[in-house]
Amino acid sequence: MTAFGYFLSSEELGPREMVRYAGLAEQVGFDRVWLSDHYHPWNDAQGQSPFVWAVIGGIAATTRLHVTTAVTCPTVRIHPAVVAQAAATASLMLEGRFTLGVGSGEALNEHILGDRWPSAAERQEMLAEAVEVMRGLWGGEWFSHRGHHYTVENARLYSRPEAPLPVYVSGFGPRSIRLAAQIGDGYINVSPSPDAIQGYREAGGQGPAQGGVKVCWGTDEKDAVRLAHQRWGTSGIPGEAAQELPSPQHFEQVAALVTEDMTAEAVACGPDPERHLRAIRAYVDAGYDEVFIAQIGPDQEGFLRFWEKELRPRLS
Repeated sequence: MTAFGYFLSSEELGPREMVRYAGLAEQVGFDRVWLSDHYHPWNDAQGQSPFVWAVIGGIAATTRLHVTTAVTCPTVRIHPAVVAQAAATASLMLEGRFTLGVGSGEALNEHILGDRWPSAAERQEMLAEAVEVMRGLWGGEWFSHRGHHYTVENARLYSRPEAPLPVYVSGFGPRSIRLAAQIGDGYINVSPSPDAIQGYREAGGQGPAQGGVKVCWGTDEKDAVRLAHQRWGTSGIPGEAAQELPSPQHFEQVAALVTEDMTAEAVACGPDPERHLRAIRAYVDAGYDEVFIAQIGPDQEGFLRFWEKELRPRLS
């Protein structure tokens, strides 16, 4: 049976808002949340970019939710040895209710220290080695590593959970989906694609599959479409551009090609429960084990009431 969670967008919500809405999500029946992990938002209209590891501490101190990062890039901007320590601490704070979601990242977030932005194939190679490094450190013994991309010298994590930390891997194309099956304990995607789930399973992936869907609930459909287009028109950018563009301004320039009609077609907007249910059920029908729902815009409380009264009873 599919489980449902709440997707807190660090691109749109400040740190205190994220902690507060996590608590409200728990009150209306959610038992798990996704947190996006970005240095920049996709565009200036989104307007936020808190450090999610601090936010996780706030959620751990105020809720009993399970938290997944969706997703952290442990390859360029932050060394995997540092991410390993952050994840271990998060798991302790959450008493084991933590999953580290990882991906190969975007130039938008990873270029900021002036490092060369690697090719897609190299980024996937780096991700595989980063996961190896993190698992080595989570073993709790003194650990050293000299690989093609990373060096760790005489490091040990003293504060760590006894149980292994689950690592879920994001993947969109065939190569990254195969990598997720090979190195991950689970799979992450943001598209209701049965082919992606099938590819993950055929490549040997046996862990849970998590999917994320954005909606824009509101009492006026046209206003909701306008808001979704303003905040997330960037989601309509096709191909590999999302991994290669280096700044919110570049995303805004390319997103000018995405129309409001295209956004209305792609995102469930407005007050009609059936429209939102179709969007969510597309992920269920595709084979996802867990589906995380993000409300676009500032009215998180309105959507949470809508979820509690109109959506949750029909998805039980």
